[in-house]
Amino acid sequence: MADPVVAEQPSASSEGIVGLDEPKKMTREDWRKKKELEEQRKLGNAPAEVDEEGKDINPHIPQYISSVPWYIDPSKRPTLKHQRPQTENEKQFSAIGEWYKRGVQENSVSTKYRKGACENCGAMTHKKKDCLERPRKVGARYTGTGIAPDEHAQVQLSMDYDGKRDRWNGYDPEEHQRIVEEYAKVDLAKRTLKAQKLQDELASGKLDQSEREHDSEGEDEDKYADDIDMPGQNFDSKRRITVRNLRIREDTAKYLRNLDPNSSYYDPKTRAMRENPYSNTGMNPDEVGYAGDNFVRYSGDTISMAQTQLFAWEAYEKGSEVHLQADPTKLELLHRSFKVKKEDFKEKQRESILEKYGGQEHLDAPPRELLLAQTEDYMEYSRHGAVLKGLEKAVARSKYEEDVLINNHTCIWGSYWKDGFWGYKCCHSMVKQSYCTGETGIQIDNSDCVPFEEGLTEMPKEEQPKTLLEMHQEKLKDKKKKKKNKKNKKHSSDSSDSEDEEKKKEKLKKALEAEDKRVKLVEAMMQLDERKRPYHSLKEVKAPTEEELEAFRMKRSRPDDPMASFLGQ
Repeated sequence: MADPVVAEQPSASSEGIVGLDEPKKMTREDWRKKKELEEQRKLGNAPAEVDEEGKDINPHIPQYISSVPWYIDPSKRPTLKHQRPQTENEKQFSAIGEWYKRGVQENSVSTKYRKGACENCGAMTHKKKDCLERPRKVGARYTGTGIAPDEHAQVQLSMDYDGKRDRWNGYDPEEHQRIVEEYAKVDLAKRTLKAQKLQDELASGKLDQSEREHDSEGEDEDKYADDIDMPGQNFDSKRRITVRNLRIREDTAKYLRNLDPNSSYYDPKTRAMRENPYSNTGMNPDEVGYAGDNFVRYSGDTISMAQTQLFAWEAYEKGSEVHLQADPTKLELLHRSFKVKKEDFKEKQRESILEKYGGQEHLDAPPRELLLAQTEDYMEYSRHGAVLKGLEKAVARSKYEEDVLINNHTCIWGSYWKDGFWGYKCCHSMVKQSYCTGETGIQIDNSDCVPFEEGLTEMPKEEQPKTLLEMHQEKLKDKKKKKKNKKNKKHSSDSSDSEDEEKKKEKLKKALEAEDKRVKLVEAMMQLDERKRPYHSLKEVKAPTEEELEAFRMKRSRPDDPMASFLGQ
């Protein structure tokens, strides 16, 4: 490596350019010290270099990025200022507090019309065609009265990307403060009114001092059971509390409990199976692990608990201070007394109506279903015919006729099975479409009875023995038939052989002609240059026939044949 040579500094003063001198080249020792310092900075053993603004420069940044070019200013230290956005080139945006002024200038209101103002309202900030005031019958230009105040001179806002999309642009925080002050005034008025009401009750003697202290303690906003809304306890139709019905992944899914398609319906949207999936299997609901959502929901004291909670809500709305969790004993006693009073009231009301109007005989009448053969029970069906809401579940039926009883039978055909045969269960008869014999038929052994379908088959007729003359005549007929068949076969074979020989000769003749053409083509190809010969890849390749093979053998030249030279003559 050659030593660095110190270059001469050419003077640029003659050109009129100041400070554009080329920097001096460093010596070997300076270059080595500079490299060692850079390595120490990268390892963190030496402090990082500082730019002109006092900020540390990352030692891993290349020199061509951190250094200022010498032809711009050789006296400047390494910096990253030229890599950052330049303030003089940055676009200036409006501040967050700037916004368009609302309303009009209430302080400066003119009393006479000014030249150049709106002819309709008299304001100086717009013309007649831009006026938003109702068109006057006679404008302010001619009347000189009712001059409208001028609008504010609006500023031109320049918003950045976030400022254009800020939903709170132009929001005045004082507006919210006014709302808070209004609610504070309402709350203060309520407290003053309540204090005055308590003072009046105390003065009149309706309220004792101890009760007043108790009520003052109840004003605490953090009271547990009464005033605070407990989720799932205080009923509110305007609020919906959603609890997701999640299950543990190790549990068996509800729809896998019973794979019968006619079993309980599973709703995939709500993940609910209301009926017992084991209802058709004969298993006891108390023994199975899952017996449907309705079994869990309506088992034990669930129904009575729901009725008590409903009573607590209704009583709370009517002014009774009762709560299921806060005072369950008081609520239970109130509920029992309410039910007793309700039943007594209904009984008295019923007796008074019957005593006044009569009609006891109509109440003792048989059910309406027996009189009119129809009911008013509500049944709701799906689009496929399944019962969604009703008293009983629809029975799946086929398109064929079912439960059709004939010939005095009480059971259908196929309801009884014995020894591989079907029959009627009512009489054990194995004969289809037979008449029912009842208990008498069951006592009789029907094992020897033949089924109805098998009885319809006809018995085979016995063949009569043939005489010797008839047997001899049949033999003669068979011999004559054999002779005729032999003659016909021989004649047909002779004619077919002659036709085959003619076809073979014609095919061989065509094959010989094709072989001659092929040989001539091969000779012509052999005379051409190898580079001028055409390709054979596009030709069809198939197995040769017997005639083509025979023609090739006949035309093939054998060099050991002494007569080979005379073949072309």
